[in-house]
Amino acid sequence: MEEIVGFSRAVRVGPYISVGGTAPVDAEGKTVGVGDVFAQTTQCFEIIKAALEQAGSGIHDIVRTRVILTDIENWKDAIEARKRYCLEARPVDTIMAVTRFVNPEWLVEIEVDAVVSGDTAAS
Repeated sequence: MEEIVGFSRAVRVGPYISVGGTAPVDAEGKTVGVGDVFAQTTQCFEIIKAALEQAGSGIHDIVRTRVILTDIENWKDAIEARKRYCLEARPVDTIMAVTRFVNPEWLVEIEVDAVVSGDTAAS
């Protein structure tokens, strides 16, 4: 969708990387895990992980996550999936709900911000 619609999955400016709203889709644009928030959140983070790596970073550099759900009652399943990717980095987090996404099969989208640092020590 990036080339079709005209947006970037991730933008790096210096050490800062912003990854835009990432939907649970496969390489063909089909929804992964229809009806399963945990599976959809996992797919979002796999896409984010690849985008960060392409930008010369990784999951360990995430400083903020935004978990956007269509049903706030699904927050626990989304956070269980998020934990698999964020326990080490321990970024700040916002969880919110929206009415719906462009594709009604999507139950979640994830946004992240990362800061690439030469210092590997935790703050």
